[in-house]
Order: sequence, then structure tokens, then C-alpha cells
Amino acid sequence: MVFRSRRRREPNDVLPGPNRQEACHNRHIRGIPTSSSSARARRLRPRCRWRPARHRRARRFPRWGGESGAVAAELVIATPLLLLLILGVVQFALWEHATGIAEAAAQQGLSVARLQGETAQAGTAETRTILDQLGTGVLVAPQVTAIRTGVTTTVVVSGHAESVVGMFTLPVRATAVGPTEPPATVTAAGAGP
Repeated sequence: MVFRSRRRREPNDVLPGPNRQEACHNRHIRGIPTSSSSARARRLRPRCRWRPARHRRARRFPRWGGESGAVAAELVIATPLLLLLILGVVQFALWEHATGIAEAAAQQGLSVARLQGETAQAGTAETRTILDQLGTGVLVAPQVTAIRTGVTTTVVVSGHAESVVGMFTLPVRATAVGPTEPPATVTAAGAGP
């Protein structure tokens, strides 16, 4: 067997190759004797502590149960809560929209019912006309009440908002109050300021 001569390595020398461990491993492969017990072979044998990595096989089941299935449990709890939150926001938006419709109809009915020469029935009819024009899809089962006295006129629109979930309904009530126009006073033909 032919031995290659090599110079003695100094402590600060950098071994060839990408890293020292790989260079040491390459010397084992190049044919430098490692199994001979002769003095010359022991002297030429590379002295490195590099060993191929032994990969431990990951445990299939964790020792303490781990968190297997935790994501599914969180999903089962979080998904219905998230859907309930979204439906609650939509229900609140529908309630706000129905309240706006009721207030607009009540104000329009008041503007007619308080006029001189008009009646409470005219205000109720105008309010129902406005509700029909705006649609009854959001404000369900609207009821209109108009009261006219000598001093004030009141128009009340009540009902409930359309339900998204179906388990509960939110009530809607809008009231418009204003002064009643006084009847015109007839003055004598000759009287005047």
C-alpha cells in the first residue's frame, strides 16, 4: 500500500473543502489507512471527531399528549362565534335602516297632518304612501298612528326590523311631533291695522 507524504498540519491551518468536518471526512475516503495498527499508519491516520449525524426518528405520538387536535377544537368553538358576530352586525344594520325609514315616513306624515285645513287621517295616508314607496322589506308590519289636537300634531310609526337569524326581532318606533297650524282668522272687511 502506498502512503502519501504530507506535511504536519499547524494548529491555525484551514482544512480544504467547504468546512473542516467535510475535509476530515474526505481524508477518510481518500485511502489513508485507518484500520492498520502500524506506527506509521497511526501517525498518518486523521484525528478528527467528526461522525456522521445520526438522525433520531421523531416520535409519532408525543409523550404528554401534545396539542394534536387543538386546532380543530378551536375551529369548532371560534367559527360559530364568528358567524354569530357577523349576523349580529347585519341585524343591527337592518334595525338602523328600518329606524331611518320609520323616522322619514313619520316626518313626512307630520308635515301633511299639521297643515291648516288637513286632518290626522291625511297624515296617516301620507305616511302609508311613503312607507309603500320606500318598501316594507326592512320595516315589517308597520303601524301608523296620527293624533291632531289644536296645539300639537303627533305621528307615530311602529313595527319591527326584518330578522336575519329568525330567533328574535328588534322593535322599531319613530315619533314626530310638531305644532299644529292655527286656523285662519277672518277679519271684518273694514277692520285692519
